[in-house]
Amino acid sequence: MNVLIRKGYKSDLPMVLDLIKELALYEKSAEEVILTLGDLERDGFGEHPVFNFFVAENNKEIIGLALYYIKYSTWKGKCVFLEDIIVTEQFRNQGVGKKLFDEVVEVAKKMNVQRLEWQVLDWNKPAIKFYEKLNSLFDTNWINCKITKEQIKNY
Repeated sequence: MNVLIRKGYKSDLPMVLDLIKELALYEKSAEEVILTLGDLERDGFGEHPVFNFFVAENNKEIIGLALYYIKYSTWKGKCVFLEDIIVTEQFRNQGVGKKLFDEVVEVAKKMNVQRLEWQVLDWNKPAIKFYEKLNSLFDTNWINCKITKEQIKNY
């Protein structure tokens, strides 16, 4: 297998959306994906892009994705948040995720950020094992919080 990691292009977005849906299915939350191709185009390639991404290609077929964005910590400053690394099922456990992660780490280095952050579901043992191999810090002090679009509207 000859995997190429490269910056994502607008033309990659249909496959990116397919990978996102595949991840949601794996996480038993397929019905949660409401994101559309139009959303991805606007948010990634519009006037004010809010995310960046890399894709992994094997024989010109997209088999993986690392989607990230810049966040700001009031205590630390500029940080990179890795939203997801997704590798299509048949190519998992072959080093593709590590290559995608390495590329995001390079972005963090070039940007001289204070942290690279991400989340992992507590039941996703393969992902946890992957991050443990990288000597990642697992934060047990913080609880994730959110309000939905409907809650925001009704606030």
